Amino acid sequence: MTFFDWHGDQEQAVGFATYDRDPNAEEVDVKAVRAYRIGRVRAEMAAREIDACILSDAVNIRYATDTRNMQVFTARNEASRYLLLTAKEAILYEFTGCMHLADGIETITEVRPAITASFVAAGDQIAEREKAWAAAMASDLNALVGPKATVGMERLNAGAIIALGAAGFNLVDAQEPLERARAIKSTEELKCVRASLRATEAGMASLRAAIRPGITENQLWSVMHQAVIAQNGDYCETRLLSSGNRTNPWFQESSPKVIGENELVAFDTDVVGCFGYYSDFSRTFHAGPGKPSPAQRDLYKTAHEQVHYNMGILYPGMSFKEYADAAWNIPEKYHANRYYLSSHGVGMTGEYPYLYHHADYADAGYDGILEPGMTICMESYIGEENGPEGVKLEQQVLITETGIELLSEFPFEEDLMR
Repeated sequence: MTFFDWHGDQEQAVGFATYDRDPNAEEVDVKAVRAYRIGRVRAEMAAREIDACILSDAVNIRYATDTRNMQVFTARNEASRYLLLTAKEAILYEFTGCMHLADGIETITEVRPAITASFVAAGDQIAEREKAWAAAMASDLNALVGPKATVGMERLNAGAIIALGAAGFNLVDAQEPLERARAIKSTEELKCVRASLRATEAGMASLRAAIRPGITENQLWSVMHQAVIAQNGDYCETRLLSSGNRTNPWFQESSPKVIGENELVAFDTDVVGCFGYYSDFSRTFHAGPGKPSPAQRDLYKTAHEQVHYNMGILYPGMSFKEYADAAWNIPEKYHANRYYLSSHGVGMTGEYPYLYHHADYADAGYDGILEPGMTICMESYIGEENGPEGVKLEQQVLITETGIELLSEFPFEEDLMR
């Protein structure tokens, strides 16, 4: 286990330069990644007798075809960009002026202009635009898979879905086949995951080096975002960086607060990084210049114990229920402010499955099996209700044929472990 002693010899920081390398250095076979992913989606569609899927979620489009375009913008502008996927065809309906962006992507069989069925695009004519969208899509579906086909849908505005349903198609939810497909990573995909993690770790090292009393949370968070973009990552999906009393409870976003002396600084990466893969690990630091207090160390060591205990019980073939029953029990004084789940899947974003704490399983949990090829994030947040500070830690791991492999390599803080 590697630790970083921030209050020790500053030359130790030079070792972080090993993270700062070309994120593409693993020589990923991108065409193999694309073929695997679109094959996974089509196999899951076939297993459910889904003839076609209409995908509008930007991440699902990227997973299925490896095309990207204004991923954050299109995530909130419905029907501005969407994909019609069948067993043989992948027709991308692209945003205005952007049809050239898919040039050379072999997963795409054709690019057509999108009919943007949103209120911002159509105004008072929205109902007519939705009907036009549905009529055009019905025509394409009839040509490709025939009338009354089963069509998987996701993330489209209600009017467009209602209009398409009125055309006689059997509409079903596309979430399950997409989530099932994304859950199992190929060998080439894992190269993308590792490259994204190494680049994010370089960004985390830059953030760690910038921590000092007097800097604001927002200034510190900007260091991470700049490093991610500079290394060809995409964006930070959240801004979960907080300090001092804003570390408890969790889920407080980065703010103009000035980081004070000897406060804890907690951070969750949530980076959509290189190749579009999610780097998701959390660390908590001490701002100095003094030593961490006994209370701060206790919080940190407790969170560290939870993460590593739960990593130690994982094995391929374990059911989600078995995991919940065997997982680390949160001490009562930390239970109220616990993280909302124990661990979760991760790929191009946080994804299936969610694994819940034993106390929450009866109300929120569902069963399933941990399979080789799943990448899982092990979570911990430790902070007393109304307590002064809290600690967030998280590790990203791979389920293998024989156990697990640690994927996130950023070190823990030695002065908080003593």
